Amino acid sequence: MEPDATFVLYDIAFASPYAENASAPNPWKARYALNFKGVPYRTEWVLMTDIAAVRKGLGLPACRKFADGTDFYTLPVLVTNPKDTTSAIGDSFDIANYLQATFPDSGAGDLFPEQKLNYTLPEGMQSLVPLSERADGIHAEYARFQENVDMAFSVHAQLTAHGMKWDPEVADKVKAEFLRRVGLSEWEQLGIHGEAREKLKESLRVTLGPLAGMLQRDGEGPFMLGKRPSYADIIVGGWLRMLSKTLPEAEFGEICGWYDGVFGKLHAALQERFGDVK
Repeated sequence: MEPDATFVLYDIAFASPYAENASAPNPWKARYALNFKGVPYRTEWVLMTDIAAVRKGLGLPACRKFADGTDFYTLPVLVTNPKDTTSAIGDSFDIANYLQATFPDSGAGDLFPEQKLNYTLPEGMQSLVPLSERADGIHAEYARFQENVDMAFSVHAQLTAHGMKWDPEVADKVKAEFLRRVGLSEWEQLGIHGEAREKLKESLRVTLGPLAGMLQRDGEGPFMLGKRPSYADIIVGGWLRMLSKTLPEAEFGEICGWYDGVFGKLHAALQERFGDVK
């Protein structure tokens, strides 16, 4: 099947210019995968306050639940035929699976080459942010890897809260929604400063240590399979994109320098090869 130029990727609109400030990790996983496969598409930007309505309008249920049991509507969504909304795919991992199955030899090749992805988390690590769960068994090792990577970054997401830039039209509503999700009343409570911030950064550095080892195992880099990129790199790369846009420049520079610079090299390589926002 040849790539179809009518594909539409629905992504979260942060502050204008949207393409420059786009930083949600899961839409970036989908964008990297589309660019990896060389599939023509265009981006439809959706304000945070409109996500639930857009997703429902495309006939997609919420793919996660909050701790209180309410639905969590989020993006990305990929519509492969705008004339048929039943073609909508509402999960970044499902989008990658679809692209690999539909365009197996396109672009940079196989998104899911065989490799060991035995990254594990410290015992007891738990996120307040709901993460997607999978039961279909497709590319199961990659799915488990994504679950662990998402958890590793999510539990340190407080580092990014005050660095998120929203469209002024909806900024107050978005902040109120974030506070509701975590059960807080004041925006300042979501920030983290001083010694507490340094401790959380150190926790992130330690948590990412095994990932750094995976990026170093080939000895060549910048990807886990050396010069060959895969969806495992994209999973990590989506989060690095978020950090690059929401952390102070100096702090992101620190992360890029950890473990002989493996995260900086990975981020730069993914942005150079697959980072176009279309």
